[in-house]
Amino acid sequence: MEYNFDAIRCYYDEDVPEKLWPLADRPEIEGFIKGAFPQVDMEQIRQIIRSCKTIIEFQQKIVLYFLDMLSKASCDYVASQYVEDIDFSHGHLFATNHRDIVLDSAYLNMMLYRAGKNTCEIAIGNNLFAAPWIEDLVRVNKSFVVRRDLTGRQMLESSKNLSAYIRQEIHDKNLTAWIAQREGRSKDNSDKTQSSVIKMLAMGGPSRDLMQNIRDLHIVPVAISYEFDPCDYLKAAEFQLKRDNPEWKKTKADDVKSMVTGMRGYKGRVNYTFTRELNPLFDTFPWIDDKTAQVNCVCQTIDRELHNAMVLYPINYLAYDLKYGTDKYAKMYTAEEQAKAADYLNGQLAKIDIPDKDEEFLWQMLLTMYSNPVVNKEALERERDEITPLT
Repeated sequence: MEYNFDAIRCYYDEDVPEKLWPLADRPEIEGFIKGAFPQVDMEQIRQIIRSCKTIIEFQQKIVLYFLDMLSKASCDYVASQYVEDIDFSHGHLFATNHRDIVLDSAYLNMMLYRAGKNTCEIAIGNNLFAAPWIEDLVRVNKSFVVRRDLTGRQMLESSKNLSAYIRQEIHDKNLTAWIAQREGRSKDNSDKTQSSVIKMLAMGGPSRDLMQNIRDLHIVPVAISYEFDPCDYLKAAEFQLKRDNPEWKKTKADDVKSMVTGMRGYKGRVNYTFTRELNPLFDTFPWIDDKTAQVNCVCQTIDRELHNAMVLYPINYLAYDLKYGTDKYAKMYTAEEQAKAADYLNGQLAKIDIPDKDEEFLWQMLLTMYSNPVVNKEALERERDEITPLT
C-alpha cells in the first residue's frame, strides 16, 4: 500500500526557509515569547531564527534555550535516570504517561540532548492547532501530526497512514519518536495504556503478526514524574463540569489555557525514568494467537514498567493517607512536607472558579490525582508473583 506523509510528517531541513523563517516576523510568536520571557530581546531572537539552516540548529539555539530557562523558572530540577542504558544503535518508540500537553515531550527531548543523544520526533494532535502558525512551529520542532478531527473510514485510513509513518521513522530510518500511552492526558493520573494506541501502532507494519509489527518499534516506556502538576486544578474542574453536564467538552481556548498553565506553573521536582526496551521481555511471554489478548498484554506490560518506574514524592503519600483515611505512609513525609503539600492542595482548590463549585468533590479529585501513583505501585507489588495475563 502506498502512503503519503506530506500532511503529517515533521518538516525537513529543506523546509526551514519556507516554514521557519517567516515565523520570526509573526506578532503572535512575539506575544507568546514575551509573555513567558519578558526579559528576552526579540530582535535578537528573530535574527537567530533567520540564521538557522537546519531543524536541529533551531532546536539547539531556540527550543532548548527556552526550555532550559523555563525549567529553571518553574522546576526545582528536571532530571533523567537510565537513559545511558538504552541502545541507540537502532530506533525506538518512547511511550510515556501523559501529564502535560507540551512539556512531556519537550523535556524528554531536553533529557536526550543533555545525554548527547539525538532529539526524538513528537506525536501531536491537530486539536491543539488553535492557529495555523502553531502547526508550522511544532512541525519544524520535529513533531508529526495526529488527526483528531476525523471519524469512521477517514479515521481508519488516517490511523494506518500515521502508523506507517511512525514505523518508517523508527524501523527504516533508525530514528526515535515519542507517543503518549493514551489520547489526551491522564486526568486522574491512573496512567493506563489505551488499547487503541497499540492497535494503531501495529497497523502500519507489513506483517499479519501483530506482535512482530509492535516489536519493530522497539518500545521503551519512560515514566514522567512531576512533583506538582500546575494543571491539577483545571483537571479537577473538568471532572465536575463533566459530572454536572455529560455533554460538556473542552474548547480550543481551554487547551491553550492548559498549555500556558502547564508551561509556566511550578512543578517542583521532575524526573524522567527510562525503563527497558520491551522486546526481550516480550520474548519470555507465552503468547497465544489472539490479537485482543496480545494488545491487552502489550498495554499491561507498558503499564507495569511505567508504574514501577514512577518517582513518588511526599505529596503522593500524603494524598493517599488523606484520601483513604490512614497513616499508612506517615513515615514518607515530614511535618514540614505535610504542611507544604496541604497548603499547595488547598491553594489549587481555591483557584477553581466554576458554577456550583463542589469543594468536597473537587478536593477528592485532587487527592485522587496525587494518590493514584501510590495505588498503582501497591497493585504492582500485589501482582509481582503472578504470570503475565494475556486476556
